Amino acid sequence: MRAAYIESTGPPDVIQVGELMNPEPGPGEVLVRVGYAALNPIDLYLRSGLVPMPMAYPYVVGCDLAGTVQKVGAGVTRFREGDRVWGSNQGLLGRQGTCAELASVHEEWLYPTPKNVTDRDAAAMALVGIAAHVGLFQSGNLRASESIYVPGGSGGVGSMVVQMAKATGARVATSAGSDERVKLCLDLGAEVALNYKTDDIPSKIREFAPEGVDIWFETQREPVLEISIPLLRVRGRMILMAGRAAKPPLPLGAFYPRCCSIHGFAMFNCTPLEQRRCAEDINRWAQEGKLHPIIGKEFPLEQTAEAEQFLEDNTLHGAGTLTGKVVIRVS
Repeated sequence: MRAAYIESTGPPDVIQVGELMNPEPGPGEVLVRVGYAALNPIDLYLRSGLVPMPMAYPYVVGCDLAGTVQKVGAGVTRFREGDRVWGSNQGLLGRQGTCAELASVHEEWLYPTPKNVTDRDAAAMALVGIAAHVGLFQSGNLRASESIYVPGGSGGVGSMVVQMAKATGARVATSAGSDERVKLCLDLGAEVALNYKTDDIPSKIREFAPEGVDIWFETQREPVLEISIPLLRVRGRMILMAGRAAKPPLPLGAFYPRCCSIHGFAMFNCTPLEQRRCAEDINRWAQEGKLHPIIGKEFPLEQTAEAEQFLEDNTLHGAGTLTGKVVIRVS
């Protein structure tokens, strides 16, 4: 099979594309012919060695996939040959990744793809959709009629947060870095969308939620808690999911007297059952037309190194040339 893989960690150009042996599904595993994979920041950290995890070389890159079941291993009960499926959480903790023509995946990490959703869209929604759901509902306990602010509403996770919160009946405010992206956030369902380069974000949030927002879903790697914490409501929740090296000051006087709380999460700590609950809602909302991914750039499998370089330029170096997700067309 053709696959994008590495033999050692390093910069994007360590990624090779070539022939590897076809995997065979073991007990409980499903062999998926991959149609599309999608890239995420965690892929950059694993490939570079910034986040050390067990890897068997050659290591296939990528966490997300969507495709068609080609074969099932012993004991598989949820899928059969010919089923369309999507999933995430691959390439982690010793598991091989998804940027390959074939991927052997345990059935507990796979979900049926709705008929009205393409492989391209299913792959693009995978990790970001599950991450948004975990943050909103498992960590944040978002309820209908509550208010939420999420910076970066046109990004991968941010766009999912906007749409899921809206589907739940929450009031949603967000921000983006251009007028075009602000309009996109409004089209996704945000009640208020701000331009963080030109708008006074704190004053606009106070107009949106005079008593403070119930949830601040932080997607940025360098959160400024001295600004965000005072904008929380009494018993407000701060959701953190990025910023491994960040050490922001915490304004205690605005935090504990109002019974605020901070919740951090990493998706790979969630159990298969917890992630399946997320996937069930994702599928339902996608079927109802309430959830759509934003895809900013598509690369063929042969250009996986270029795709990771493009994502790295935008994620880590502020290139500003990406709106939404990067996807890999495999077949």
